Amino acid sequence: MFRPTYPIRTARLALRPFTLDDLNDVHAYQSRPDVVRWMFGAEPRSRERSRKSLVAMSGQDALRAEGDCLTLAVATDAGVIGAVELVWRSEVDRTAELGYVLHPDHWGHGLAREAVTALLDWGFTDFGLHRVYARCHARNEASARLMTRLGMRREARHVESYLFRGEWADRLVFAILAREWRSTTENAQG
Repeated sequence: MFRPTYPIRTARLALRPFTLDDLNDVHAYQSRPDVVRWMFGAEPRSRERSRKSLVAMSGQDALRAEGDCLTLAVATDAGVIGAVELVWRSEVDRTAELGYVLHPDHWGHGLAREAVTALLDWGFTDFGLHRVYARCHARNEASARLMTRLGMRREARHVESYLFRGEWADRLVFAILAREWRSTTENAQG
C-alpha cells in the first residue's frame, strides 16, 4: 500500500484525505454548473449526491492496487476548496492519470497548480511513477493551460472520440515523464 504522509503541505494549502465533515465545502463546488461543465456525465449535484461522492472519496486515501484512485482534499485555512487525484493506471508501466477540480472562487490564483504540483511531486518522488497523463475536453482551455504550465506536453487530440452531452467531442491528452518533471522542478528552483 502506498499512502502519502498527511497532510502534504504547500505554501498555502494542505492536501489530505476527505472526511465526512467536508460535506458543506464539497457540496459548495459540486453543486455549481460552472464546475461540472467539462466533466463527463456530470450534472450539478444535490446535497445527497455530494454526500455519496464524499463517502467514496473519503475511502480513496491510498493506492493499494492498480486501478485505485488517490483522491485528496485541497484545503486552506477557510476549508476545502477542491480535490486532486491520481488514478493508478498501470503497475508495470508505473503510470497514473491526473485529475483536479477547484471551486471557482479560487480560480486564477495559482492554487490548482500548487495543489497538482504537490501531488505530482509525491507521485514521481515517493510513489515512483514513470509517467503521468491527464485528459480534458478540447474546449476546456483553462485545464489545457494548467497542464501546459505544469510542463506537460500535449500528446494527442482525439477527434470526436467520445459523446459529451449528446455531441461528439474532441479530447486532449497531456503527459509528463518523471525525468521531465525532475528537470522542470529543478529549473524552477534554480
